[in-house]
Amino acid sequence: MFDSAVHKGFCRSCYTPQTGANARCQACGNGRIISHPEIFDLAIAHLDCDAFYAAIEKRDDPSLTDKPVIIGGGVRGVVSTACYVARTYGVHSAMPMFKAREACPEAIIIKPNMQKYADAGRAVRKMMLDLTPMVEPLSIDEAFMDLSGTARVHGSPPSITLAKLQMRVKEELGVTASIGLSHNKFLAKMASDLDKPQGFSIIGKAETLEFLARQPVTMIWGVGKAMARKLHEDGLITIGQLQKMDVATLGKRYGEMGLRLARLSQGQDVRRVKPDRETKSVSSETTFNSDIKDVKWLEDVLWELCEKVSARMKASGFEGRTITLKLKTSDFKSITRSHTLDMPSNLARTAFAAAKPILHTAAQGKAYRLIGVGFSGLVTAAEERPADLFGAPDERIANQEKAIDAIREKFGRDAVKAGRSLKKN
Repeated sequence: MFDSAVHKGFCRSCYTPQTGANARCQACGNGRIISHPEIFDLAIAHLDCDAFYAAIEKRDDPSLTDKPVIIGGGVRGVVSTACYVARTYGVHSAMPMFKAREACPEAIIIKPNMQKYADAGRAVRKMMLDLTPMVEPLSIDEAFMDLSGTARVHGSPPSITLAKLQMRVKEELGVTASIGLSHNKFLAKMASDLDKPQGFSIIGKAETLEFLARQPVTMIWGVGKAMARKLHEDGLITIGQLQKMDVATLGKRYGEMGLRLARLSQGQDVRRVKPDRETKSVSSETTFNSDIKDVKWLEDVLWELCEKVSARMKASGFEGRTITLKLKTSDFKSITRSHTLDMPSNLARTAFAAAKPILHTAAQGKAYRLIGVGFSGLVTAAEERPADLFGAPDERIANQEKAIDAIREKFGRDAVKAGRSLKKN
C-alpha cells in the first residue's frame, strides 16, 4: 500500500512503492525505479506511442527489429514515420523521401498501411478508456487522460495506473508508448517528449517555473519554425526570457500568440481534458524542408495525406461533407480551397479525387512549403447507405478498399496496388 508521506517513487517492473533514493527495487531487485516528490499527487497525463507506424511494422516482421525503417511512399513522397534507428542517421518526419534515402541508403522503406495503424490506435484508445472516461484523443496514437479520483477504483495512484497501462500496451500490442505526467495538459504533453522511447517523465507544480526557464522557446506547443525564427530575431531563445517579459509587451508585439506565450511560459494552462469535445474537422498536413513546385510530387504527398486522414476518420467513426485543401507558400501565405461532396464520405480516394483538381488549379508553377487536406462538416458514419440499383460510387470504392485490405492482411502490403492506381468510376 502506498503512502505519499513515505513513498516518493515506485518500481516500473513490479509497481512496488519505494522509500528513499533506492537504486533498485526493494521487492524485485529491478533497477527500473521512478521517483519524484509529487509522483503520487499528479493526475493529468499525455500518452504518445513511440514511432508508431514503424513500431507496428517491426512488430509484424521481427527481422526488421534492429534495422532502420522508414514509413513513406514513392520517390517524391515524404517520411511519415522513421524508427529510432533511422533517426540516428538524421531521418525525421516530413523529410522528403529522396533526402531520407540519401541520409540512410540502407533504410527499409515501407508504404503506410493506415488501416492496420488505425486498428492498433483503436486498441490503445480502448485500454485508456478502461482506466478513465476522461480521454481526449489528439491523433491516432496519442491522447490526454485525466485520472483524478481513480485511485480508489484501481487501487493505486494515477502514476502507477499509467505505468501498468504502458506495460499493457507493450505486452498486448507489441509497441511502446511514452507517458508525460503533470498538473496540466501543456506540461503533460511536454513531459511525454522528454524521454523516448518508453519513457515516463514528470513535471511537478513546484518545479514548473524553474524547469520551463531552461527550455528553448521551441518547446512551447504551437511555436513552429516561423514563430521560432521571429522570436530568435527578437533575441528570445529560452522560455526563461519570456518569463521575464510582461504580458502587455508580449501581447503588443505578437498579438494573441504573445498572450499565449505569456501564459504558457509561466506553466499556466486551464484547459480541461474534454473527452466529449465536438470534433469539427479531421485533417493532416506536412511541411517540407525545401519548397516544392513539382505537381506530381505534390500529388504523391497529397495521396499519402488522404490515406492518413481517411484512417483517422474511419477510426473515429466519422464521415465528412467537405474536403479542404491547404497550401502554404514560401512567404507563409496560406491558400485554402474546399469542395462539398454529394454525400458524406471518409474514403481516401474520395478525398483525393476532390482535392487533386484544386491542387492543379492552385499549382500553376508555384512552389509550396506545406500541403494539407482535411474533412469537415462531420457526421456519424452511416452503417448502411440507401439502396441504389447500380450501387453508389462511394459504396463501390468502400467495397474495393475492404477487399484490398483483406488481401493485404493475408499476403502483405504489396500484394495488390490501391489508391491512385484505381480510378474512381
